[in-house]
Amino acid sequence: MFHQIPGKVLVRMRELEQMDATERRDGKEHSERLRQIPSGTGRFLTLMSASAPEGGFIEIGTSGGYSALWISLACRALGRRLTTFEIAEAKVALATETFRKAGVDDIVSIVSGDAREHLGGQSDVSFCFLDVENKLYEECYEAVVPSMVSGGLFVADNAISHAGDLSSFLDRAESDRRMNSMVVPVGKGVLLARRV
Repeated sequence: MFHQIPGKVLVRMRELEQMDATERRDGKEHSERLRQIPSGTGRFLTLMSASAPEGGFIEIGTSGGYSALWISLACRALGRRLTTFEIAEAKVALATETFRKAGVDDIVSIVSGDAREHLGGQSDVSFCFLDVENKLYEECYEAVVPSMVSGGLFVADNAISHAGDLSSFLDRAESDRRMNSMVVPVGKGVLLARRV
Protein backbone atom coordinates (compact mmCIF):
# COMPACT_ATOMS: atom_id res chain seq x y z
CA MET A 1 0.00 0.00 0.00
CA PHE A 2 2.76 2.48 0.86
CA HIS A 3 4.49 1.82 -2.47
CA GLN A 4 1.33 2.50 -4.47
CA ILE A 5 -0.21 5.57 -2.86
CA PRO A 6 -2.16 7.34 -5.64
CA GLY A 7 -0.70 10.65 -6.72
CA LYS A 8 -3.82 12.64 -5.83
CA VAL A 9 -3.77 11.20 -2.29
CA LEU A 10 -0.07 12.06 -1.86
CA VAL A 11 -0.61 15.61 -3.10
CA ARG A 12 -3.47 16.20 -0.67
CA MET A 13 -1.51 14.67 2.20
CA ARG A 14 1.34 17.10 1.52
CA GLU A 15 -1.08 20.04 1.33
CA LEU A 16 -2.61 19.13 4.71
CA GLU A 17 0.83 18.61 6.27
CA GLN A 18 1.81 22.09 5.09
CA MET A 19 -1.43 23.62 6.39
CA ASP A 20 -0.90 21.97 9.78
CA ALA A 21 2.73 23.15 9.99
CA THR A 22 1.74 26.71 9.07
CA GLU A 23 -1.05 26.80 11.66
CA ARG A 24 1.31 25.58 14.36
CA ARG A 25 4.03 28.06 13.38
CA ASP A 26 1.59 30.97 13.26
CA GLY A 27 0.11 30.10 16.66
CA LYS A 28 -3.44 29.59 15.43
CA GLU A 29 -5.95 29.00 18.23
CA HIS A 30 -5.60 25.39 19.43
CA SER A 31 -9.30 24.55 19.08
CA GLU A 32 -9.34 25.78 15.47
CA ARG A 33 -6.13 24.10 14.27
CA LEU A 34 -6.12 20.92 12.24
CA ARG A 35 -4.21 19.11 15.02
CA GLN A 36 -3.67 16.14 12.74
CA ILE A 37 -1.66 13.02 13.42
CA PRO A 38 2.01 12.67 12.38
CA SER A 39 2.67 10.67 9.21
CA GLY A 40 4.12 7.80 11.26
CA THR A 41 0.80 7.40 13.03
CA GLY A 42 -0.89 7.49 9.64
CA ARG A 43 1.23 4.60 8.41
CA PHE A 44 0.39 2.71 11.62
CA LEU A 45 -3.33 3.29 10.97
CA THR A 46 -2.98 1.95 7.44
CA LEU A 47 -1.33 -1.26 8.63
CA MET A 48 -3.74 -1.78 11.53
CA SER A 49 -6.87 -1.13 9.48
CA ALA A 50 -5.57 -3.44 6.74
CA SER A 51 -5.33 -6.14 9.44
CA ALA A 52 -8.88 -5.67 10.71
CA PRO A 53 -11.43 -8.47 10.25
CA GLU A 54 -14.53 -8.17 8.08
CA GLY A 55 -16.77 -5.29 9.16
CA GLY A 56 -17.23 -1.54 9.07
CA PHE A 57 -14.57 1.12 9.54
CA ILE A 58 -15.30 4.30 11.50
CA GLU A 59 -13.31 7.35 12.52
CA ILE A 60 -14.37 9.75 15.27
CA GLY A 61 -12.82 13.17 14.64
CA THR A 62 -12.11 13.88 10.97
CA SER A 63 -10.43 17.28 11.12
CA GLY A 64 -9.14 18.00 7.59
CA GLY A 65 -9.28 14.35 6.54
CA TYR A 66 -5.58 13.51 6.85
CA SER A 67 -5.95 10.37 9.00
CA ALA A 68 -8.88 9.24 6.87
CA LEU A 69 -6.62 9.36 3.80
CA TRP A 70 -4.24 6.90 5.48
CA ILE A 71 -7.13 4.59 6.44
CA SER A 72 -8.53 4.89 2.90
CA LEU A 73 -5.42 3.13 1.57
CA ALA A 74 -6.50 0.00 3.45
CA CYS A 75 -10.12 0.53 2.43
CA ARG A 76 -9.14 0.64 -1.24
CA ALA A 77 -7.00 -2.50 -0.91
CA LEU A 78 -9.68 -4.44 0.98
CA GLY A 79 -12.82 -3.17 -0.75
CA ARG A 80 -14.09 -1.53 2.46
CA ARG A 81 -15.67 1.83 3.28
CA LEU A 82 -14.89 4.36 6.01
CA THR A 83 -17.46 6.53 7.78
CA THR A 84 -15.91 9.48 9.58
CA PHE A 85 -17.58 11.88 12.01
CA GLU A 86 -16.75 15.57 12.51
CA ILE A 87 -18.59 18.19 14.57
CA ALA A 88 -16.88 21.41 13.37
CA GLU A 89 -18.54 22.73 10.20
CA ALA A 90 -15.35 24.34 8.85
CA LYS A 91 -13.49 21.03 9.20
CA VAL A 92 -16.37 19.13 7.56
CA ALA A 93 -16.04 21.44 4.56
CA LEU A 94 -12.24 21.03 4.46
CA ALA A 95 -12.45 17.23 4.77
CA THR A 96 -15.13 17.04 2.08
CA GLU A 97 -12.76 18.95 -0.20
CA THR A 98 -9.91 16.62 0.84
CA PHE A 99 -11.83 13.48 -0.08
CA ARG A 100 -12.94 14.93 -3.42
CA LYS A 101 -9.47 16.17 -4.37
CA ALA A 102 -7.81 12.91 -3.30
CA GLY A 103 -10.34 10.82 -5.22
CA VAL A 104 -11.49 8.80 -2.19
CA ASP A 105 -15.02 10.17 -1.84
CA ASP A 106 -16.33 6.89 -3.26
CA ILE A 107 -15.03 5.00 -0.19
CA VAL A 108 -14.99 7.67 2.53
CA SER A 109 -18.23 9.20 3.82
CA ILE A 110 -18.27 12.11 6.24
CA VAL A 111 -21.07 12.64 8.75
CA SER A 112 -21.46 16.20 10.00
CA GLY A 113 -22.40 16.46 13.66
CA ASP A 114 -21.71 14.97 17.07
CA ALA A 115 -20.55 11.37 16.63
CA ARG A 116 -22.12 10.44 19.95
CA GLU A 117 -25.55 10.92 18.36
CA HIS A 118 -24.72 8.33 15.69
CA LEU A 119 -22.52 5.71 17.34
CA GLY A 120 -25.44 3.76 18.80
CA GLY A 121 -26.59 3.01 15.25
CA GLN A 122 -23.30 1.38 14.27
CA SER A 123 -22.95 -2.40 14.08
CA ASP A 124 -20.26 -4.89 13.11
CA VAL A 125 -17.45 -2.35 13.56
CA SER A 126 -14.09 -3.92 12.77
CA PHE A 127 -11.92 -0.81 12.97
CA CYS A 128 -12.28 2.46 14.85
CA PHE A 129 -9.90 5.40 15.09
CA LEU A 130 -10.61 7.94 17.84
CA ASP A 131 -9.05 11.42 17.88
CA VAL A 132 -11.30 14.02 19.53
CA GLU A 133 -11.33 16.21 22.62
CA ASN A 134 -9.85 14.35 25.59
CA LYS A 135 -13.00 14.60 27.69
CA LEU A 136 -14.96 12.60 25.09
CA TYR A 137 -12.66 9.58 24.79
CA GLU A 138 -14.25 7.38 27.40
CA GLU A 139 -17.81 8.09 26.28
CA CYS A 140 -16.96 7.33 22.65
CA TYR A 141 -15.09 4.18 23.66
CA GLU A 142 -18.10 2.88 25.63
CA ALA A 143 -20.40 3.64 22.69
CA VAL A 144 -18.25 1.80 20.12
CA VAL A 145 -16.92 -1.30 21.90
CA PRO A 146 -20.28 -3.12 22.20
CA SER A 147 -20.71 -2.76 18.43
CA MET A 148 -17.33 -4.26 17.56
CA VAL A 149 -16.81 -7.65 15.98
CA SER A 150 -14.49 -10.20 17.56
CA GLY A 151 -10.94 -9.28 16.57
CA GLY A 152 -11.97 -5.71 15.79
CA LEU A 153 -9.36 -3.02 16.41
CA PHE A 154 -9.86 0.21 18.35
CA VAL A 155 -7.10 2.82 18.05
CA ALA A 156 -7.02 6.07 20.05
CA ASP A 157 -4.48 8.86 19.55
CA ASN A 158 -2.60 10.93 22.16
CA ALA A 159 -2.18 8.06 24.64
CA ILE A 160 1.30 9.26 25.64
CA SER A 161 1.25 13.00 24.91
CA HIS A 162 -2.00 13.45 26.88
CA ALA A 163 -1.67 10.48 29.24
CA GLY A 164 -2.51 12.62 32.26
CA ASP A 165 -5.75 13.92 30.80
CA LEU A 166 -6.63 10.48 29.44
CA SER A 167 -5.68 8.46 32.54
CA SER A 168 -9.26 7.42 33.35
CA PHE A 169 -9.88 6.38 29.74
CA LEU A 170 -6.59 4.48 29.51
CA ASP A 171 -7.24 2.70 32.83
CA ARG A 172 -10.72 1.75 31.64
CA ALA A 173 -9.48 0.37 28.32
CA GLU A 174 -6.61 -1.58 29.87
CA SER A 175 -8.86 -3.14 32.53
CA ASP A 176 -11.74 -3.87 30.14
CA ARG A 177 -12.12 -7.65 29.88
CA ARG A 178 -13.84 -7.25 26.50
CA MET A 179 -10.59 -5.94 25.03
CA ASN A 180 -6.87 -6.65 25.01
CA SER A 181 -5.09 -3.30 25.09
CA MET A 182 -1.67 -1.71 25.10
CA VAL A 183 -0.12 1.68 24.44
CA VAL A 184 2.14 1.79 21.39
CA PRO A 185 4.87 4.49 21.27
CA VAL A 186 4.20 5.74 17.76
CA GLY A 187 3.62 9.44 17.10
CA LYS A 188 1.98 10.95 20.18
CA GLY A 189 1.29 7.45 21.47
CA VAL A 190 -1.71 5.35 20.53
CA LEU A 191 -3.87 3.00 22.50
CA LEU A 192 -4.33 -0.19 20.48
CA ALA A 193 -7.14 -2.42 21.67
CA ARG A 194 -8.45 -5.65 20.15
CA ARG A 195 -11.97 -6.93 20.79
CA VAL A 196 -12.04 -10.38 22.43
